Amino acid sequence: MSRYARRAPRYPRRAGRLALRAGSLAVALGVWQLLTSLDIDLWLRFSQFPTVTDVARTFADRLSGPDYWTDLTDSLTRILSGFLLAAVLGVATGVLVARSRLAEDLLGPVLEVIRPIPAIALVPVAILLFPSNEQGIVFITFTAAFFPVLVSTRHAVRALTPAWEEAVLTMGGGRSRILASVVLPGALPGIFGGLSVGIGVSWICVISAEMISGQYGVGYRTWQDYTVVDYPGVFVGMVTIGILGWLTSTAVEALGRRLTRWLPRTSYDVGSGPRPRAARSRGTAPPAPAGKGAVAIEAADERAADEEAVHDRPKDKGSDSRTEEARDEHLV
Repeated sequence: MSRYARRAPRYPRRAGRLALRAGSLAVALGVWQLLTSLDIDLWLRFSQFPTVTDVARTFADRLSGPDYWTDLTDSLTRILSGFLLAAVLGVATGVLVARSRLAEDLLGPVLEVIRPIPAIALVPVAILLFPSNEQGIVFITFTAAFFPVLVSTRHAVRALTPAWEEAVLTMGGGRSRILASVVLPGALPGIFGGLSVGIGVSWICVISAEMISGQYGVGYRTWQDYTVVDYPGVFVGMVTIGILGWLTSTAVEALGRRLTRWLPRTSYDVGSGPRPRAARSRGTAPPAPAGKGAVAIEAADERAADEEAVHDRPKDKGSDSRTEEARDEHLV
């Protein structure tokens, strides 16, 4: 048993972790119920908040009516339309800007000027530009997710090791083969990092856009509840937004883990702490993405590891110099 395994603290199994998460949520709800039911007013005015039971009662009433499901469907349609469009165009533009100096010079300045502008600040532009509010809300959602995906893709593509591309070139592969076998698979972890951030920002902006110019939708209904001083209804909208954001973000992350399952990950064993699934040699590149040319890439990584092992090995005064020369000649 390794020294790290002996010192690692024990951690609950999967069932225990689920119970711990459920318990933390129950404690948070209990504190909320206690503070609001007792009308605690210290510096924060919890007496103005509805209790958990009031919100739960209103939530149950909304679930039994048709308006809630109509709002849910409209918000999901808007978020999925804008997010999927941003995912496709963001990845394509990020790869193009990272791989082409001409594209970087032409598109880079324009994108960098627009990127700092908050997506919600583009609501007046969307109202003037699009003939319907529905299209404007989808545009706001698209803009919110586009730039996180673009920036993450651009950095992920630029961080790829040149050895992979050179290995595909030595096997006669062209640009299309490099794009399909090296660039896109190798950049997937960074791409899904941007997608995970983008889906969260999209929810923020779509709810805000619905509050300003929407008709139906979770954001629109939440704002309407606020205008008529229906605070339990406001919290129903907030809880709905939180659940929808959590579900969509979890779906994106699960898809990312499935598509990047070839990456080495750390598994957590009970009582033994984190244990790497695949040991990675110091200084070597991560495993090559699957596809044609992967054999050559793996061979290049193995040769690099062998060379580093030879250079890092301490010299033995009694070793045979001819053996070292033969090994060096074999590596070359």
